[in-house]
Amino acid sequence: MKAIVQRVLSANLKVDGELISKIEKGYVVFLGVKKGDTKLDADYYIKKIPTLRIFKDENGKINKSILDVGGEILLVSQFTLYADSSHGNRPSFIEAEVPEKANELYEYVKEGLIKQGLTVKTGVFGADMKISQINDGPFTIILEK
Repeated sequence: MKAIVQRVLSANLKVDGELISKIEKGYVVFLGVKKGDTKLDADYYIKKIPTLRIFKDENGKINKSILDVGGEILLVSQFTLYADSSHGNRPSFIEAEVPEKANELYEYVKEGLIKQGLTVKTGVFGADMKISQINDGPFTIILEK
């Protein structure tokens, strides 16, 4: 499993021109599921994402979590995080989990983050999504377990 966490001032996600999700201050999290990933792997992200301290405190130090600042998460399934472009020019996605299993773990992570006290909004699994975001910093963290 792999996650790209981007700190944002705001973000929105549309499918076929229709607004599906919108967040203010928080994270856009792109989540990729690799073949063989399990709920135990997902538990790492459920615990890690809420406690990442990448927001500034009152002294300007990067010392606060998304929970501390009342931020929101836009969680987006992203199988292309497992693209392999080492051979040729067309990426292979052979390492990405099949959609049914990937969606199961994606939903598990979503529910786990909600149980941690976060507001989590999502895209549409498997859809052609258009995402607009205003990155803050920019501040991007790659999590991989």
